[in-house]
Amino acid sequence: MIHHLLQSGEVKPGARGLVFGVGSERLPALFAKLGAQIVATDAPEEIGEANGWKATGQHSAASSQIRYEDIVDGRLFDERVSYEACDMNHIPDHLRDFDFNWSSCCFEHLGDLEAGKQFVVNAVEKCLRVGGVAVHTTEFNLTSDDDTLDSGQTVLYRRRDMVELVERLRSRGHEVQPFVVAPDAHPLDFHVDAPPYKNIPHLKLAYEKYVGTSVGLVVRRGR
Repeated sequence: MIHHLLQSGEVKPGARGLVFGVGSERLPALFAKLGAQIVATDAPEEIGEANGWKATGQHSAASSQIRYEDIVDGRLFDERVSYEACDMNHIPDHLRDFDFNWSSCCFEHLGDLEAGKQFVVNAVEKCLRVGGVAVHTTEFNLTSDDDTLDSGQTVLYRRRDMVELVERLRSRGHEVQPFVVAPDAHPLDFHVDAPPYKNIPHLKLAYEKYVGTSVGLVVRRGR
């Protein structure tokens, strides 16, 4: 996430960034340190509570919850980072003309596969200026390109779903980096975390009958 956003050249002093589903992320503090103005958003409190995200520390309701003074001076953070609630299925019209936006494993929680895809399209076309960059990650089904969880509190995107989304974005005039799933090349590739999940580094986890990992798309708005 950080690599692609920095590589895009859009994170710089005076730039405007938008994050969805911020939770307890440290990225707003980092990008504020680099001079960007950040609007941090998370789901309305009732959604965060209903999904259990508040109870597990995965939901924020104020910018003070993501102020990391080991990264950036608190005064600078307060000057450069603001917070508001945002339902990702209904992005308000005033969140527009940003230079970059991102979300980390959020759009699989919007109800079904299509809702997540439409969110990515909206995040690009409603929220970015032309030339701006979006980076969004989600949960990916490593078990099957056919059978998956296609609706509910969490869905799992198959390769064919991600390829279709890439093609949809390109057909609408946007530049999308190739979607590539890296081959197993690290010892962690051969470890699958399973419930009860442990608070240790992992690349893959078991969810119901599937093995999942995290994948992402990098999109530059073309029109």
